[in-house]
Amino acid sequence: PFGTRCEIKNLNSIKAIQIAISSEVERHIGLLEQGCEVPQETRGFDEDRVETFKLRSKEDAPDYRYMPDPNLPPLILSEVDVGRVQSTMPELPPATLDRLQRTYNLKPKDAQLLMSVGSGTNIGYDGEVSAPGAVQYFEEVAKGRDHRVVFNWVTQELLAQLSRRNDSFDSNPLSAEELGEIIDLIQTSTITGTSAKTLIRYIFNTRPSRVPGQPTTPSVSIKTLVEQLGLQATSPSDAGSLQQYCEDAIKSLPEEAQLVRKGNTKVVMKIVGKVMKLSKGTANAKAATELLRKMLMQGSIQ
Repeated sequence: PFGTRCEIKNLNSIKAIQIAISSEVERHIGLLEQGCEVPQETRGFDEDRVETFKLRSKEDAPDYRYMPDPNLPPLILSEVDVGRVQSTMPELPPATLDRLQRTYNLKPKDAQLLMSVGSGTNIGYDGEVSAPGAVQYFEEVAKGRDHRVVFNWVTQELLAQLSRRNDSFDSNPLSAEELGEIIDLIQTSTITGTSAKTLIRYIFNTRPSRVPGQPTTPSVSIKTLVEQLGLQATSPSDAGSLQQYCEDAIKSLPEEAQLVRKGNTKVVMKIVGKVMKLSKGTANAKAATELLRKMLMQGSIQ
Protein backbone atom coordinates (compact mmCIF):
# COMPACT_ATOMS: atom_id res chain seq x y z
CA PRO A 1 0.00 0.00 0.00
CA PHE A 2 0.99 3.61 -0.44
CA GLY A 3 2.37 5.54 2.51
CA THR A 4 0.97 8.58 4.25
CA ARG A 5 -0.01 11.42 1.94
CA CYS A 6 1.59 14.86 2.29
CA GLU A 7 0.53 17.90 0.29
CA ILE A 8 2.93 20.59 -0.90
CA LYS A 9 1.59 24.09 -1.55
CA ASN A 10 2.79 27.11 -3.52
CA LEU A 11 4.90 25.48 -6.24
CA ASN A 12 5.38 27.98 -9.03
CA SER A 13 7.27 26.03 -11.71
CA ILE A 14 7.89 22.55 -13.05
CA LYS A 15 11.43 22.73 -11.72
CA ALA A 16 10.12 23.59 -8.24
CA ILE A 17 7.75 20.60 -8.42
CA GLN A 18 10.64 18.27 -9.32
CA ILE A 19 12.87 19.58 -6.54
CA ALA A 20 10.05 19.48 -3.95
CA ILE A 21 9.22 15.87 -4.80
CA SER A 22 12.88 14.86 -4.52
CA SER A 23 13.10 16.65 -1.18
CA GLU A 24 10.01 14.87 0.12
CA VAL A 25 11.32 11.49 -1.04
CA GLU A 26 14.51 12.00 0.96
CA ARG A 27 12.55 13.27 3.99
CA HIS A 28 10.16 10.30 3.97
CA ILE A 29 13.02 7.80 3.59
CA GLY A 30 14.88 9.44 6.50
CA LEU A 31 11.85 9.28 8.78
CA LEU A 32 11.07 5.66 7.93
CA GLU A 33 14.69 4.54 8.37
CA GLN A 34 14.63 6.09 11.85
CA GLY A 35 11.50 4.11 12.67
CA CYS A 36 9.31 7.21 12.74
CA GLU A 37 5.88 7.60 11.20
CA VAL A 38 5.24 10.07 8.39
CA PRO A 39 2.53 12.48 9.62
CA GLN A 40 -0.25 13.54 7.30
CA GLU A 41 0.23 17.27 6.78
CA THR A 42 0.36 20.17 4.39
CA ARG A 43 3.84 21.53 3.70
CA GLY A 44 5.29 24.56 1.96
CA PHE A 45 8.41 24.75 -0.17
CA ASP A 46 11.41 26.97 0.51
CA GLU A 47 13.18 27.59 -2.81
CA ASP A 48 16.26 29.10 -1.13
CA ARG A 49 16.82 26.18 1.23
CA VAL A 50 15.54 23.67 -1.36
CA GLU A 51 13.38 21.83 1.15
CA THR A 52 9.81 21.59 2.35
CA PHE A 53 8.50 22.82 5.70
CA LYS A 54 5.39 22.10 7.76
CA LEU A 55 2.41 24.41 7.38
CA ARG A 56 -0.35 22.53 9.21
CA SER A 57 -1.41 19.03 10.23
CA LYS A 58 -4.49 17.23 8.89
CA GLU A 59 -5.68 14.25 10.80
CA ASP A 60 -8.77 13.14 8.90
CA ALA A 61 -11.35 14.07 6.27
CA PRO A 62 -13.18 16.61 8.52
CA ASP A 63 -9.99 18.64 8.64
CA TYR A 64 -10.32 19.14 4.91
CA ARG A 65 -13.77 20.71 5.39
CA TYR A 66 -15.44 18.14 3.15
CA MET A 67 -19.21 18.57 2.98
CA PRO A 68 -21.93 16.88 0.89
CA ASP A 69 -23.52 18.71 -2.03
CA PRO A 70 -27.32 18.60 -1.73
CA ASN A 71 -27.63 18.73 -5.53
CA LEU A 72 -25.57 15.56 -5.98
CA PRO A 73 -27.40 12.59 -4.44
CA PRO A 74 -25.57 9.26 -3.99
CA LEU A 75 -25.15 7.20 -7.17
CA ILE A 76 -26.06 3.60 -6.50
CA LEU A 77 -25.20 1.02 -9.17
CA SER A 78 -26.58 -2.49 -8.90
CA GLU A 79 -24.90 -5.59 -10.30
CA VAL A 80 -27.56 -5.59 -13.00
CA ASP A 81 -26.58 -2.06 -14.04
CA VAL A 82 -22.90 -2.98 -14.16
CA GLY A 83 -23.61 -6.15 -16.12
CA ARG A 84 -25.75 -4.29 -18.65
CA VAL A 85 -22.96 -1.79 -19.32
CA GLN A 86 -20.36 -4.55 -19.62
CA SER A 87 -22.51 -6.47 -22.10
CA THR A 88 -22.73 -3.45 -24.43
CA MET A 89 -19.04 -2.59 -24.29
CA PRO A 90 -16.81 -3.45 -27.27
CA GLU A 91 -13.87 -5.80 -26.91
CA LEU A 92 -11.17 -4.16 -24.81
CA PRO A 93 -7.69 -3.63 -26.34
CA PRO A 94 -5.86 -6.32 -24.30
CA ALA A 95 -8.47 -8.89 -25.36
CA THR A 96 -8.24 -7.79 -29.00
CA LEU A 97 -4.45 -8.05 -28.93
CA ASP A 98 -4.59 -11.54 -27.45
CA ARG A 99 -7.27 -12.73 -29.91
CA LEU A 100 -5.37 -11.47 -32.98
CA GLN A 101 -2.29 -13.42 -31.90
CA ARG A 102 -4.18 -16.62 -31.09
CA THR A 103 -6.66 -16.64 -33.97
CA TYR A 104 -4.46 -15.35 -36.78
CA ASN A 105 -1.03 -16.34 -35.47
CA LEU A 106 0.17 -12.73 -35.69
CA LYS A 107 3.27 -11.57 -33.88
CA PRO A 108 2.66 -9.07 -31.06
CA LYS A 109 4.13 -6.19 -33.08
CA ASP A 110 1.93 -7.08 -36.09
CA ALA A 111 -1.23 -7.18 -33.98
CA GLN A 112 -0.25 -3.88 -32.37
CA LEU A 113 0.26 -2.35 -35.80
CA LEU A 114 -3.30 -3.19 -36.83
CA MET A 115 -4.65 -1.84 -33.55
CA SER A 116 -2.64 1.37 -33.85
CA VAL A 117 -4.39 2.13 -37.15
CA GLY A 118 -7.74 1.77 -35.42
CA SER A 119 -9.36 -1.16 -33.68
CA GLY A 120 -12.86 0.28 -34.04
CA THR A 121 -13.48 -0.11 -30.31
CA ASN A 122 -13.30 3.50 -29.19
CA ILE A 123 -16.39 4.83 -27.48
CA GLY A 124 -17.48 8.36 -28.28
CA TYR A 125 -19.01 10.80 -25.83
CA ASP A 126 -22.45 9.87 -27.11
CA GLY A 127 -21.81 6.20 -26.35
CA GLU A 128 -21.54 5.11 -29.98
CA VAL A 129 -18.72 2.84 -31.10
CA SER A 130 -16.31 4.32 -33.61
CA ALA A 131 -16.24 3.30 -37.28
CA PRO A 132 -14.56 -0.07 -38.03
CA GLY A 133 -10.79 0.20 -38.18
CA ALA A 134 -7.95 -1.86 -39.57
CA VAL A 135 -8.62 -4.79 -37.22
CA GLN A 136 -12.18 -5.36 -38.47
CA TYR A 137 -11.08 -4.74 -42.05
CA PHE A 138 -8.27 -7.30 -41.75
CA GLU A 139 -10.56 -9.89 -40.16
CA GLU A 140 -13.17 -9.50 -42.88
CA VAL A 141 -10.60 -9.93 -45.66
CA ALA A 142 -8.92 -12.84 -43.82
CA LYS A 143 -12.05 -15.02 -43.80
CA GLY A 144 -11.13 -18.15 -45.76
CA ARG A 145 -7.78 -16.70 -46.88
CA ASP A 146 -4.14 -16.95 -45.84
CA HIS A 147 -3.84 -14.66 -42.81
CA ARG A 148 -0.22 -13.71 -43.47
CA VAL A 149 -0.91 -12.85 -47.12
CA VAL A 150 -3.86 -10.66 -46.11
CA PHE A 151 -1.84 -8.95 -43.37
CA ASN A 152 0.93 -8.09 -45.83
CA TRP A 153 -1.48 -6.57 -48.35
CA VAL A 154 -3.31 -4.55 -45.71
CA THR A 155 -0.21 -3.18 -43.99
CA GLN A 156 2.24 -2.89 -46.87
CA GLU A 157 0.11 -1.76 -49.81
CA LEU A 158 -3.20 -0.45 -48.46
CA LEU A 159 -1.73 1.57 -45.59
CA ALA A 160 0.99 2.90 -47.90
CA GLN A 161 -1.62 4.28 -50.29
CA LEU A 162 -3.59 5.85 -47.44
CA SER A 163 -0.41 7.44 -46.12
CA ARG A 164 0.44 8.80 -49.56
CA ARG A 165 -2.98 10.50 -49.72
CA ASN A 166 -2.70 11.56 -46.08
CA ASP A 167 -6.06 9.87 -45.47
CA SER A 168 -7.35 8.20 -42.32
CA PHE A 169 -8.29 4.53 -42.46
CA ASP A 170 -12.02 5.23 -42.43
CA SER A 171 -11.55 7.18 -45.70
CA ASN A 172 -10.28 4.05 -47.46
CA PRO A 173 -11.99 3.78 -50.90
CA LEU A 174 -11.15 0.07 -51.28
CA SER A 175 -13.66 -2.18 -49.53
CA ALA A 176 -12.63 -5.35 -47.70
CA GLU A 177 -14.60 -7.38 -50.22
CA GLU A 178 -12.65 -5.82 -53.11
CA LEU A 179 -9.25 -6.39 -51.52
CA GLY A 180 -10.25 -9.99 -50.85
CA GLU A 181 -11.20 -10.38 -54.51
CA ILE A 182 -7.86 -8.93 -55.60
CA ILE A 183 -5.99 -11.39 -53.36
CA ASP A 184 -8.07 -14.26 -54.79
CA LEU A 185 -7.13 -13.19 -58.33
CA ILE A 186 -3.46 -13.30 -57.35
CA GLN A 187 -3.80 -16.73 -55.76
CA THR A 188 -5.42 -18.12 -58.93
CA SER A 189 -2.71 -16.50 -61.11
CA THR A 190 -5.34 -14.39 -62.87
CA ILE A 191 -3.22 -11.33 -62.13
CA THR A 192 0.29 -10.94 -60.75
CA GLY A 193 1.29 -9.20 -57.54
CA THR A 194 2.71 -6.35 -59.60
CA SER A 195 -0.57 -5.96 -61.47
CA ALA A 196 -2.47 -6.02 -58.17
CA LYS A 197 -0.41 -3.09 -56.90
CA THR A 198 -1.09 -1.24 -60.14
CA LEU A 199 -4.81 -1.92 -59.73
CA ILE A 200 -4.87 -0.67 -56.13
CA ARG A 201 -2.98 2.48 -57.06
CA TYR A 202 -5.44 3.06 -59.92
CA ILE A 203 -8.40 2.76 -57.53
CA PHE A 204 -6.85 5.21 -55.09
CA ASN A 205 -6.04 7.65 -57.90
CA THR A 206 -9.49 7.58 -59.47
CA ARG A 207 -11.89 7.16 -56.55
CA PRO A 208 -12.65 9.87 -54.00
CA SER A 209 -11.96 9.21 -50.35
CA ARG A 210 -14.82 7.38 -48.69
CA VAL A 211 -17.01 9.46 -46.41
CA PRO A 212 -16.80 7.92 -42.90
CA GLY A 213 -19.99 6.11 -41.97
CA GLN A 214 -21.10 5.60 -45.57
CA PRO A 215 -20.58 2.32 -47.49
CA THR A 216 -18.31 2.14 -50.51
CA THR A 217 -20.31 1.89 -53.73
CA PRO A 218 -17.87 1.22 -56.60
CA SER A 219 -19.27 1.81 -60.07
CA VAL A 220 -16.93 -0.73 -61.71
CA SER A 221 -16.15 -4.21 -60.39
CA ILE A 222 -12.63 -5.46 -59.80
CA LYS A 223 -12.81 -8.01 -62.62
CA THR A 224 -14.02 -5.33 -65.03
CA LEU A 225 -11.14 -3.05 -64.01
CA VAL A 226 -8.66 -5.87 -64.59
CA GLU A 227 -10.00 -6.31 -68.12
CA GLN A 228 -10.20 -2.59 -68.87
CA LEU A 229 -6.63 -1.98 -67.69
CA GLY A 230 -5.27 -5.09 -69.42
CA LEU A 231 -3.85 -6.52 -66.21
CA GLN A 232 -4.59 -10.20 -66.88
CA ALA A 233 -1.52 -12.31 -66.22
CA THR A 234 0.22 -13.97 -69.14
CA SER A 235 -1.07 -17.54 -69.21
CA PRO A 236 1.55 -20.26 -68.59
CA SER A 237 0.20 -21.92 -71.72
CA ASP A 238 0.94 -18.76 -73.70
CA ALA A 239 4.61 -19.62 -74.03
CA GLY A 240 4.99 -17.51 -77.15
CA SER A 241 4.29 -14.21 -75.40
CA LEU A 242 6.55 -14.99 -72.46
CA GLN A 243 9.29 -16.17 -74.84
CA GLN A 244 9.10 -12.88 -76.72
CA TYR A 245 9.27 -10.81 -73.54
CA CYS A 246 12.32 -12.78 -72.40
CA GLU A 247 14.06 -12.39 -75.76
CA ASP A 248 13.46 -8.64 -75.76
CA ALA A 249 14.73 -8.35 -72.18
CA ILE A 250 17.92 -10.26 -72.99
CA LYS A 251 18.59 -8.11 -76.05
CA SER A 252 18.11 -4.91 -74.02
CA LEU A 253 20.47 -6.09 -71.25
CA PRO A 254 23.36 -7.83 -73.08
CA GLU A 255 25.94 -7.33 -70.30
CA GLU A 256 23.70 -8.84 -67.64
CA ALA A 257 22.81 -11.72 -69.97
CA GLN A 258 26.51 -12.46 -70.47
CA LEU A 259 27.11 -12.52 -66.71
CA VAL A 260 24.33 -15.08 -66.30
CA ARG A 261 25.89 -17.23 -69.05
CA LYS A 262 29.14 -17.14 -67.09
CA GLY A 263 27.41 -18.50 -63.99
CA ASN A 264 26.32 -15.38 -62.11
CA THR A 265 22.71 -16.46 -61.73
CA LYS A 266 21.83 -13.66 -59.26
CA VAL A 267 21.90 -11.15 -62.11
CA VAL A 268 19.01 -12.96 -63.77
CA MET A 269 16.60 -11.11 -61.44
CA LYS A 270 17.48 -7.83 -63.13
CA ILE A 271 16.48 -9.34 -66.45
CA VAL A 272 13.29 -10.66 -64.86
CA GLY A 273 12.56 -7.09 -63.78
CA LYS A 274 12.93 -6.01 -67.40
CA VAL A 275 10.50 -8.73 -68.46
CA MET A 276 7.98 -7.48 -65.90
CA LYS A 277 8.42 -3.94 -67.18
CA LEU A 278 7.96 -4.96 -70.82
CA SER A 279 4.85 -6.98 -69.93
CA LYS A 280 3.51 -4.17 -67.69
CA GLY A 281 3.50 -6.57 -64.77
CA THR A 282 1.39 -9.24 -66.45
CA ALA A 283 4.16 -11.83 -66.89
CA ASN A 284 4.54 -14.62 -64.35
CA ALA A 285 7.82 -13.78 -62.60
CA LYS A 286 8.53 -17.39 -61.57
CA ALA A 287 7.93 -18.73 -65.09
CA ALA A 288 9.99 -15.89 -66.55
CA THR A 289 12.90 -16.68 -64.24
CA GLU A 290 12.89 -20.35 -65.22
CA LEU A 291 12.64 -19.56 -68.92
CA LEU A 292 15.43 -16.95 -68.80
CA ARG A 293 17.79 -19.34 -67.05
CA LYS A 294 17.00 -22.04 -69.59
CA MET A 295 17.50 -19.68 -72.54
CA LEU A 296 20.76 -18.20 -71.26
CA MET A 297 22.37 -21.35 -69.88
CA GLN A 298 21.55 -23.30 -73.02
CA GLY A 299 22.58 -20.41 -75.24
CA SER A 300 19.35 -20.39 -77.23
CA ILE A 301 19.68 -16.66 -77.78
CA GLN A 302 22.77 -14.49 -78.08
